[in-house]
Amino acid sequence: MGKRRRVAERRSNRPAVLGAMTAVVAVGAGLGAYLLYDGGAAADARTATTAGHRAVKTGPLTAAEVRTASTRFLTAWQQGKVADAAAATDDTAAAQALLTGYTKDAHIKDVTLTAKPATGAEVPFAVKATVSYQGHSKPLAYGSSLTVVRRASDGRPLVDWHASVVHPELKDGDTLVTGESGTPPVKALDRHGGELTAAKYPSLGPVLDGLREKYGKKAGGRAGVELRVVRGKASKAAKLSDKTLAELSKGTPGTVKTTLSPVYQAAAEQQVAKQDRSSVVVVRPSTGEILAVANHGHGFNVGFQGSLAPGSTMKIVTSTMLFEKGLVTPEAEHPCPKTYKLAGWTFHNDADSEIKHGSFKLSFGASCNNAFIDFAPKLSNSDLTKEAQQVYGLGMNNWSIGVPSFDGSVPVQSGAQMGASLIGQGGVRMNPLNMASVSATVASGVFHQPYLVSPDVDHRTLAKAARTMSAKTQGQLKEVMRYTAAYGTAVKPMAGLGPDSGAKTGSAEVDGQKKPNGWFTAYRGDLAAAGVVQAGGHGGDTAGPMVAALLKMGG
Repeated sequence: MGKRRRVAERRSNRPAVLGAMTAVVAVGAGLGAYLLYDGGAAADARTATTAGHRAVKTGPLTAAEVRTASTRFLTAWQQGKVADAAAATDDTAAAQALLTGYTKDAHIKDVTLTAKPATGAEVPFAVKATVSYQGHSKPLAYGSSLTVVRRASDGRPLVDWHASVVHPELKDGDTLVTGESGTPPVKALDRHGGELTAAKYPSLGPVLDGLREKYGKKAGGRAGVELRVVRGKASKAAKLSDKTLAELSKGTPGTVKTTLSPVYQAAAEQQVAKQDRSSVVVVRPSTGEILAVANHGHGFNVGFQGSLAPGSTMKIVTSTMLFEKGLVTPEAEHPCPKTYKLAGWTFHNDADSEIKHGSFKLSFGASCNNAFIDFAPKLSNSDLTKEAQQVYGLGMNNWSIGVPSFDGSVPVQSGAQMGASLIGQGGVRMNPLNMASVSATVASGVFHQPYLVSPDVDHRTLAKAARTMSAKTQGQLKEVMRYTAAYGTAVKPMAGLGPDSGAKTGSAEVDGQKKPNGWFTAYRGDLAAAGVVQAGGHGGDTAGPMVAALLKMGG
């Protein structure tokens, strides 16, 4: 009798579930039929009750738990039960705010969600809905996904909440809004007057968004009605622009002319299509005009906004400093030891190579690290920072190119980190735009701030460098970069480009990454370019051919 009573007590604590454990439930036209497996009942079946407290479920999620948690969330969202949907996530407040705005601010209705087969804890799903605003209506269809996680406090499976669950273009803190756009659309033109579109040049999506944000109100257009992503604080700090997802009624676009070359832009798009995670930028040294920018991944403009260690391409800036200080000349004998110890760190060259009796030019051309780190004891902590700022205009956060950009960073550092900065590691961060500008400055002898839209359009002031390198220093830099292109690590991609060219390769190590980021920057006549292939390996083999192909097109 006692045993039967205990069994009855345990059963009475369970939620009422049809068929003792499971029930087939239709969860809406889009979701189809799922086997509803209640998390609480399942937990009872697999965990013990001790002293009146249920043990916390741990371990990997089961397929049934993933189905149940995702179905609970998607069903509630589809039915407009925002509070229930939010309660099925691990951040109820953030989920409720965004899902409420989905209806009230974005004016999205008639939502149908169709779940697809899960991959582990990730559940992709399709969204079909209608956007309606003041007599304007448009169908909306897109794909998204969610991930189910186990809450640590009680082991309950919940949807891991991020704004991207609602729409993949959303970052946390962003919102969706439908209405008259605050910014009229723009028609962007290349330097010859041809229209620039993301359909023709896929890499230009973020650029076109940035142009609209900056020039929409100035270019004479009229706003339309649209569904758009409005960026939050974090996205704005990352310099992401608002993004249009659907136009309910077209506005009248204004016109903005850019410096982009249709020939170079098309060629740059072709180059980055060949390699994953590749980016390239082409500029004109005599003016600073940006002729092309292209990225293999089109969602984020690494070319303008990336923040990556530039590796040995930074040795151009370091060499400028060493030449100006009179610490070395290209022909001076300067060894490059296999290892070098600085402030407790031991620095190595690639493949533990060494140069015992070579010139500095040879070390530059071979990209021998310790030939540069060897100068660290003779430098102050701020020398490289000042050189980058004063001669190359880097790290001042004052470039105004016409769209959002990152202007590079060369922080003041000490000890081993300062030594690492000399070879483009440590805290140094750049992108292809920055490094193309470095080569352009060497080519012309003067820093011209890169720009995508002429300052004549809006009378903005371009950044200027505090001083110009001497003709002697420029000559020395051209000598070592020309040597690198003719005999050093850049010889293969630069073959046939002639004497009026120079280059520098780079490989930047990244923690947890098997291969380094491959960098390459070069100039030829009145063209300069730089590229990076993330996790691609040595720059001469990856980014080099991409950059050289663009330079070979001529002026």
